[in-house]
Amino acid sequence: MMQSNMAPSGMAVTPHHLASETALSVLRHGGDAIEAMVAAAATIAVVYPHMNGIGGDGFWLIVPPEGEPIAIDASGAAGSLASLEFYAGETSIPHRGPKAALTVPGTLSGWDEALKIAAQLGGGQLPLSRLLADAIRYAADGIPVTQSQTLATHSKYDELVNIPGFAETFLDRGEIPRAGSRFTQPRLAETLTRLTVEGLDSFYRGPLAALITEELAESGMPITLQDLAAQRAKRRIPLHLSHQLGDVYNMTPPTQGLVSLAILGITENLDMAQASETQTVHRIVEATKKTFALRDKYITDPRHITTSIQSLLEPEALAALAAEIDDNQAADWGAGKGPGDTVWMGVIDSSGLAVSFIQSIYHEFGSGVVLPKSGVLWQNRGAAFSLNPESLLSLAPGKQPFHTLNPAAARLADGRTMVYGSMGGDGQPQTQAAIFTRHVIQGIPLQEAVTAPRWLLGRTWGQASDSLKLEGRFSPETFKALLELGHEVEALPDFSEAVGHAGAIVRHTNGMLEGAYDPRSNGSAAGF
Repeated sequence: MMQSNMAPSGMAVTPHHLASETALSVLRHGGDAIEAMVAAAATIAVVYPHMNGIGGDGFWLIVPPEGEPIAIDASGAAGSLASLEFYAGETSIPHRGPKAALTVPGTLSGWDEALKIAAQLGGGQLPLSRLLADAIRYAADGIPVTQSQTLATHSKYDELVNIPGFAETFLDRGEIPRAGSRFTQPRLAETLTRLTVEGLDSFYRGPLAALITEELAESGMPITLQDLAAQRAKRRIPLHLSHQLGDVYNMTPPTQGLVSLAILGITENLDMAQASETQTVHRIVEATKKTFALRDKYITDPRHITTSIQSLLEPEALAALAAEIDDNQAADWGAGKGPGDTVWMGVIDSSGLAVSFIQSIYHEFGSGVVLPKSGVLWQNRGAAFSLNPESLLSLAPGKQPFHTLNPAAARLADGRTMVYGSMGGDGQPQTQAAIFTRHVIQGIPLQEAVTAPRWLLGRTWGQASDSLKLEGRFSPETFKALLELGHEVEALPDFSEAVGHAGAIVRHTNGMLEGAYDPRSNGSAAGF
């Protein structure tokens, strides 16, 4: 079994080793965890382009050494032209093409807001040109294509090849790029360079915004200059679970952070410390079903929520849900929201400042639309809206879509701080529960907790099945026992991207930092 990486002065965990090294370089040169994360976010937007980019959204969970954690909602709203009439004749919002690219990308506004927080905390001293230097170099000079990007291009080729800008950007003379081949993004390099000169705000309210607006209009996307100008990242008080082993934090609506915390709150009532492998999976899966029902009842644009989401995390409410779980029988359930391709990254610096961060374009390659001059690949997060005006998730101009994205963090009762998370749509809260339960509750070493076989209740890409999917490394006895409990069980490959790219960092009470990365990814845990 792989061992966790340990270091005294700084630690970064990302699903691509070049992003980890970018963060580490910033930490080595005196930057704090927030600056390191902005730099890593820029790099991974270039080197893992099928999973995330500056045309997507982001969410931050910042845990300072002292004081209350801060969340940043850097997600964008539907464009002012994205009305129900715009989709007349459609039964649902398309997942690809200009009509799928209907929300403003918020991620750059999140970088900007995070750097303001860094300055307020006494950091934030490095220039933007330093933070984006690696990303610019990788976009201009090229990076080796990952196997993950090659496979994603192959599997989505038919639905993306004719989308404006996709083939010119992501194909190699019309062919799917081979893993290891050189991949450049010169127009994106120019845009990133412009941002270092004009400032991140230029994407929304500067010369870059004017250029992008022209491209949006030419591409037939329902977003205007005024929509870009209206985008502001929002600071939030994170959702909080008071657990017997510490305080656990996650993201507010429009994300499903509620689900990740509620699973842990429910299973706290079910003696997870002594649970077998089968019991661990069964109990978390059954809690997941309960919490997905909560999510689907309440979570939408926060302006449309009438209930206190924090109140749903009260111990009595969670204990009542736990009492409904049958340890001997799987419950029926409806359907999940499906998968989502995303990156989770974590950084903790020598001061103890900790960052848990997620950046996404929703589906692989988002909408598939690459703007012709700026080189920005636009997300398709707006596909999460419904065209049914009676739906909780009904589309309206200026409304935020539902997000699966939710970065996690914990201040443990024993004095440790932990940041952790995963990509993977419906799988994110399930993977978070697996890592927290295995490491914090059951005492499994951190890297082993991330590497160990995982499961997914719900759909993977291209599948209509909402079965319980388990990696093939689970024992035959566990497969058999879960079947006998009534779960509809399917096998995944031994190390499957379907269960997400997870990671975690723990700051121990002596200041030592321990990082674990996911071998299912191209990532690393890099420390110094």
